[in-house]
Amino acid sequence: MSEVRKPLPPFDFESATQKVKMAENGWNGKDAQKIAMAYSVDSMWRNRNQFINGRDEIISFLQNKYAYELEYKLCKELWAYSENKIAVRFAYEWHDESGQWFRSYGNENWEFDENGLMKKRYASINDLMIDKSERKFLWSTELRPDDYPSLSGMGL
Repeated sequence: MSEVRKPLPPFDFESATQKVKMAENGWNGKDAQKIAMAYSVDSMWRNRNQFINGRDEIISFLQNKYAYELEYKLCKELWAYSENKIAVRFAYEWHDESGQWFRSYGNENWEFDENGLMKKRYASINDLMIDKSERKFLWSTELRPDDYPSLSGMGL
């Protein structure tokens, strides 16, 4: 039985927006095993300077990420879409174990298979040191509330 992760391609504005919000919620949930299920078994990633292949490597990558990037909070925004591809821009805030805060900015290009699983992910990311007082992602829940501003709404 094939795994299916709706919405399925071809994407329209509504389904692409839904896919982006689902990804944001998943990553904010910080459950590496659960997140990995949104990717095809043979998914290929480029994340900064790392090349990650398959769910086992995705799980390991995410576990390491969440252990290092403490109090991680992410906001994603749809940039463009086509039949089976979505481009997003994103920012996330986190701090290291010394308490230094960062805001990481980036762009991702995603390609999905016919079952709605992401088979390719290309992420370009830059980190900016910020003071704790400069943080913008201040929601108290795990997931960004629907009424919390988007990246554009926050001027990012």
